[in-house]
Amino acid sequence: MSEPTPPDEVKLISSLFSPERPCIDQAIERLKEIYGPVEWESPELFFDRTPYYAREMGWPLHRRFVSFKRLVPPEGLVEIKLTTNRIEAEYAEDGKRRINIDPGIISAERLVLATGKNYIHRIYLGQGIYADLTLIFVKGSYRSLEWTYRDYADPEMVQYFNDIRAAYREQLRERKRID
Repeated sequence: MSEPTPPDEVKLISSLFSPERPCIDQAIERLKEIYGPVEWESPELFFDRTPYYAREMGWPLHRRFVSFKRLVPPEGLVEIKLTTNRIEAEYAEDGKRRINIDPGIISAERLVLATGKNYIHRIYLGQGIYADLTLIFVKGSYRSLEWTYRDYADPEMVQYFNDIRAAYREQLRERKRID
C-alpha cells in the first residue's frame, strides 16, 4: 500500500497575450497583487502560432510569460484558473476578451497548464477546470508530448521553462536548508 505524502509546492507561471501591450502590463500588476512578486518575466513575444484568438481579440497579439517567486500548492491550480478567468472578464469589452491569461505550474517532473476545455490527456480537477500535461522533464530537459501546444514545444520556450525549473529547484533546496 502506498502512503500518501504531501507534494512539494510548485512554481506558478502564466502566459498573457493581448493585442494591447498596456493591458498585459496591467494584468501582470493584478497578478502580482494576488500572487506576490514576479521572479522572472520573458521578453515581449509575438503570439503567432494560431489565428484562433484573432476574431475575438484582434491582431497582432503580444505575449509575455511570467513566473512568481512565491510557491503555491499544486491543488491551488483550480482556484488560480478561476481567478485568471475573472481578471480576463474584468478587462473584457462588449463580451470579448482583451487579454488571455493561461496559468500553469512547474514542478520538478512536469509543466501543467490549467484549462476549461476537456481533451484525451486532460484530467478533471473540479469546478470546470482540467489539468493539461504539457511538458515532462526527462534526461535534463523538458520534453514535449504529441499534444503539446507548438509554442510550448519551441526550443527557446523549453529553455525558459528549464531555467524556471532550475530556479524552482534551488528555491526548494534553500527552503529545506532553512527548515
